[in-house]
Amino acid sequence: MEDSSSSSVVSGLCQPSFLQRTLDRLSSTQSLKLSAEEAAPVAVVALQRYLSEKADGRQADSYTYDVTLTDGLWRAKFWLHPSLNHLVHRNKLKTGGDVSVRRCSFVYDERRLGHGYVCVEELSCCAADGSAVLPGVRDVCSLPVLVKQGMERSQVLLRDVPLQGGRKHYLPLWNNDDPEGDIWTSGSPTLSKVTLLSSLESSRASGRPLLVKIIHKSRLRYYGKFGLKIDYPYQAYFEVADQSGTMSLVLWNELCPEFYQRMTVGAVLYLQNYTLKQSYSNRSRPQMAHHGMKNFTSTGVYREGAFLNKKNTNKKTKLFISVSCRSELEKLANNSACDVIGLVTFVGRVERVKSKGNKAPEKYWTYRWAHAVDGTSEQPFILELFSSSQPEIFSQICPMTYLVCTQMRVCQAEGSSPYLTSSCETEIFVTGHHRGQPYVSDPRVKSFIQWTKTLRDDAVLQRTAVGGHYCYPPLPKIFTQSTDSSADSFFKIHSDVYKLTLDTLQYREHKRVAIQGQITAVRYTNAPHTTETQEAEEDEVTNGRRLRAAREVGASPSLLCVCVCVCVFGYTLSDAFVFPPEPAALSWQSSSWSEHRQELSDHLRHGGLRQDSVCRSFTSDERSALLRRLNLQPTRWAPEPAADPLPPVSCPGHYQLTILGINKRIAVDAAFLPVARADDPRAVGRPQEPHDNTMLSCLSSGFLCPLGGEAAPPEPGREKERGRGEKEVLATAPELEGAHLVCILDLCHLGGDEVEVLINKVYKVTEASLE
Repeated sequence: MEDSSSSSVVSGLCQPSFLQRTLDRLSSTQSLKLSAEEAAPVAVVALQRYLSEKADGRQADSYTYDVTLTDGLWRAKFWLHPSLNHLVHRNKLKTGGDVSVRRCSFVYDERRLGHGYVCVEELSCCAADGSAVLPGVRDVCSLPVLVKQGMERSQVLLRDVPLQGGRKHYLPLWNNDDPEGDIWTSGSPTLSKVTLLSSLESSRASGRPLLVKIIHKSRLRYYGKFGLKIDYPYQAYFEVADQSGTMSLVLWNELCPEFYQRMTVGAVLYLQNYTLKQSYSNRSRPQMAHHGMKNFTSTGVYREGAFLNKKNTNKKTKLFISVSCRSELEKLANNSACDVIGLVTFVGRVERVKSKGNKAPEKYWTYRWAHAVDGTSEQPFILELFSSSQPEIFSQICPMTYLVCTQMRVCQAEGSSPYLTSSCETEIFVTGHHRGQPYVSDPRVKSFIQWTKTLRDDAVLQRTAVGGHYCYPPLPKIFTQSTDSSADSFFKIHSDVYKLTLDTLQYREHKRVAIQGQITAVRYTNAPHTTETQEAEEDEVTNGRRLRAAREVGASPSLLCVCVCVCVFGYTLSDAFVFPPEPAALSWQSSSWSEHRQELSDHLRHGGLRQDSVCRSFTSDERSALLRRLNLQPTRWAPEPAADPLPPVSCPGHYQLTILGINKRIAVDAAFLPVARADDPRAVGRPQEPHDNTMLSCLSSGFLCPLGGEAAPPEPGREKERGRGEKEVLATAPELEGAHLVCILDLCHLGGDEVEVLINKVYKVTEASLE
């Protein structure tokens, strides 16, 4: 039965769904608010982000989120109350999962007639992995859209546009560089008589249309900010050429969604109604000397209208690329540009880093690391790949694919192998996207293809890996506050600020911080971090208090000995008698730690090794599942073919350390996973100077000495010997007693409640470093 105030329904659906009933009740109540103790789960099928409106001079969050929910019969778009934004930031509220809406309200737009939307004010995320609703949904877009009665013609509710603030498009969920939504389309060409770029440079006057070919393309720049009255605040640079030379072309605002994605390198543009302006001197530029053409840099074509002609080849303007081999990389100058091609052997997870500057709205860059080989060297290219406004390609990078990267910048790392990082003009292409690109006829590209035909797939697969913690280049060997450019930023991060950093870290955000203090406890373990180990660590603190109480009442030495075992290993009192004293060989603590931890204001326990902290082997059968694991949470849910879940990665032995802040107020737990094998992707390119394998030297260098060979199962009957080297390292931990250290930590939020805290490097503070 339906209430007279019910929202629009499709004929044939006689039983109101959960979303229907919710909207009906909101329509019938005078308070416009609705609360529910128990609510049927609904599934999240889209999470969409856009710039907030600044209200009353205060802005708690720079961005607003719309969430699209379905109960399997209907779909409806809701505005997420800003108090719930943290659930998106931590990737707890995510597409493909179920939620229960506990409280919502209906908000009328006071500036527009006949427009309003539902605001979700309170919800709970269902704990189960996956959804109970979505298995019955094949095509989300085919589900009818639910709107309030009388608002059936609201374009805001029916189209792919934001609910609030008069915005006309959405931003990508995790960065501002990628195109997002259906607005990114293309135009149609018309042709008439044209002029040459050389004529523009000499006359500085726009007249006849231009016919030019794109030879370089930059990524998008989103420059939206509070109070800016521009619907599509985007900009993109292109380098274009005709037979007379090259010049910069700037695409602005609403033409970016209309043309950017079709304006590919090699495409021909027919331009009219353009303006000429003085070229912006401080912008980054691609290196184009290899084109052998005159470059007009003082003038730029600023275009607010364009037409695209893919059929006209403009043969008088040829395209050249500058493919560099891995064997040549050491000879290239720092910051020089090059194009590379290689077979991918390693690809890391996608991470985010906050762009420099504290101006609102804050922006994140997304990036990933990759290794690729080209057969000219035993060493791979080490590639730092930032988003290049090509999300469909960026998300498909995986081992066993051919990867082409243009306009990469050379970074010569002191004491380590050079690596390549993206520039604003970098474009990337993987297998499936090479057809028709200008580099396919390059002799070095053809030579590379011939080399790959000599390889055996099974042999290459054995050398591949994906995911895990990865950072490059290694930190400098010596740290001094007076000479290191990053010292000031490091030492601003003391233990109290570190706690705030952990609280504000967002999904897949990477930060590097430093803490001054002492390492007061070390434990070697093969077990991954779980809820049980967290509880055991919390019990450890409780047992420490028992030890202190025993001292105060004058307990006997034998009882104190038992309590020490309880305190160190987290056993209950009965456990101390049941388990052998053997774990003492796997842990160490300083003589003062038991006393200091009783005075702590906080002990931050995020130091266990996570599943996503360890790289795993790549297999073609698990390709789709691995890509989902490595990439960011998608904006929209899409049904995936049934597949077996990924098996848990074998957890290698690692160290868990407790760092006591220099003011002894806060203790921090961190995991240390040293590079132990030569086939670990983290071993590539880093210096491997011999050291004495003490705990401090391993923490300082990041690796065990010497590195083992390729991974292989231990011989039968010798499984216990695998950790022998680690025990010997741990035996030297007493040298850490009282040592003043600077511990460099890598932090990454892995989603939900998972936070990765890994020790990157440890410096021992000496008189020289204090100068």
